[in-house]
Amino acid sequence: MLFDTHAHYDDERFDEDRDELLSSMPEKGVELIVNAGSDLASSKKSVELAEKYPFIYAAVGFHPHEAKDMTAEAEAEILTLAKHEKVVAIGEIGLDYHYDLSPREVQREVFARQIAMAKQAGLPFVVHEREACKDCLDILKAEGVGERAGVMHCFSGSRETAKIMLDMGMYLSVGGPVTFKNNVKTVDMVAYAPIERLFIETDSPYLTPVPHRGKRNDSSYVRFVAEKIAEIKGMDVEEVVEITKNNAKQFFKIQ
Repeated sequence: MLFDTHAHYDDERFDEDRDELLSSMPEKGVELIVNAGSDLASSKKSVELAEKYPFIYAAVGFHPHEAKDMTAEAEAEILTLAKHEKVVAIGEIGLDYHYDLSPREVQREVFARQIAMAKQAGLPFVVHEREACKDCLDILKAEGVGERAGVMHCFSGSRETAKIMLDMGMYLSVGGPVTFKNNVKTVDMVAYAPIERLFIETDSPYLTPVPHRGKRNDSSYVRFVAEKIAEIKGMDVEEVVEITKNNAKQFFKIQ
């Protein structure tokens, strides 16, 4: 049974069939899902989904795109949500210099603040990083993240960056892009990283893996990520599914 460690079922692309789709997940082999927040509203929706579906858990936090909106009041509300029994992480948080939808200085400040919030809440954190690798590493080092403190969501870094992250105690989550043609860097990273430090995810509705690339993503497609990892590492698919699931269950403290 599969564990999709990162999805966004609060997204409007699921508005027409959300309940029908989510209700079908157990029969499609999906055992667990973490729905990640990107601002206060989506974090609240993530908790609502976790309350409705026994197999969904929530992460709450501010995506770097929305960092400019994390007021002191919003921070307090996120910390309150973090006390919910089905909230398992602060996330997704981090840096995104591709779109710069929040000023970079604000992104850095809010990223560091949310790592501190995760420590305060006693939860791990989920990191989004795009075109901001050095600053991301600098903040993680400065904050002293520690073992099992964080996971790099949809990690697309090099083998060298993976080593730095792994040495810090971070986990690496692999999504649909590992199946994309000519994605040599991610394939090389997966070949290098120990299977005991990997998660699998979809980032639904985004980043749909081959052979469904271009369609709306959903958690049932996380199997294609597991299949690609198995191919890269010369492992049995079910072994990859089981190990990555257990890695994530321990990380998120899900019994």
